[in-house]
Amino acid sequence: MATTSYRVERWTRQSRLFAVIIALVLMVLAIGPFIFSADITDRLTTLFVYVILAAMWNAMAGYAGLVSIGNQVFIGLGGYFLIRLSDAGVSLYPAVVLAALIVGLIALPVGELMLRLRGGEFAIGMWVLAELSHFLVNLDPVIQGETGTSLTALNAYPPVAARNDTYWVGFVLMVVLLAVVFALLRGRVGAGVQAIRDDEVAAASVGVKVHAGKRIMFVLAAIGCAAAGGVWLATTISFQPGTFFGIQWTAYMLFMALVGGLGTFEGPIIGAILFFIMESWFGATGVAYLIGLGVTALAFSLFLPRGIWGSVETRLGIRLLPVGFSLRLVNPDGGRDRD
Repeated sequence: MATTSYRVERWTRQSRLFAVIIALVLMVLAIGPFIFSADITDRLTTLFVYVILAAMWNAMAGYAGLVSIGNQVFIGLGGYFLIRLSDAGVSLYPAVVLAALIVGLIALPVGELMLRLRGGEFAIGMWVLAELSHFLVNLDPVIQGETGTSLTALNAYPPVAARNDTYWVGFVLMVVLLAVVFALLRGRVGAGVQAIRDDEVAAASVGVKVHAGKRIMFVLAAIGCAAAGGVWLATTISFQPGTFFGIQWTAYMLFMALVGGLGTFEGPIIGAILFFIMESWFGATGVAYLIGLGVTALAFSLFLPRGIWGSVETRLGIRLLPVGFSLRLVNPDGGRDRD
């Protein structure tokens, strides 16, 4: 009589193979400016920004249950502090990182207040925070109100060097931030915040440190979005508060996470790539493009609520970058293993 047992595992043959493919892709991207044209280099830098933003919003909303419509506050502050630091004589690209860390420090006390809010209150509170920050930044005479200012520190770099260095900074920040999210989700923090998302009261009752878990994801999202804002400023040169603090950023982040697969690691990356392609093809159509994004997001909400990758995981059981565990049925008498 055949007997069966179970084995708990994290990495599968599929995920190991995919990890190798990802490593090869990253190796190619690492030398991108040497093999890609200037236009492709610029476009890939934009894609890196989108991937960071999607991953950060997903870390908050998809895993910790902190649905926000105000993460543009971190993007705007990242650009603002980059302007101030570069004007103060800090080298441009170290200033991108330093600006992101400053925003992370600001997020610590701010988070203590914002995380007291729940559900819709938190979402609206974040939007109010973004608008308030927008107004305060406008008061700085260096910014010149809604007119904005330019990142003059870029003038010290030849155009080719500026393009390539911005690409590499964006690439490194994307890889590092994704690695941090991946590591957190695979540890106790990840298990804790997902329990908080599912049932905060139940999570607290079994010893999960609810506030600490939320705070980690909140601060991480602040640092990541601020870094993306700094890289975006280095590509666009001009800092206009109305653009950097604009709510369209939340619309983009929500679209990427929702369409790709909210609450999955791979989903926001897929969503960012899809959004990037749609913007490249249809971005010049103006209002029609925005309507198309809205219709697409609505269609996914109605007919594919788990998004592209969430649906793939559910229906096919494929996990390429597993942050959790899977239970494999094992037949020690010679039968084939199956999930």
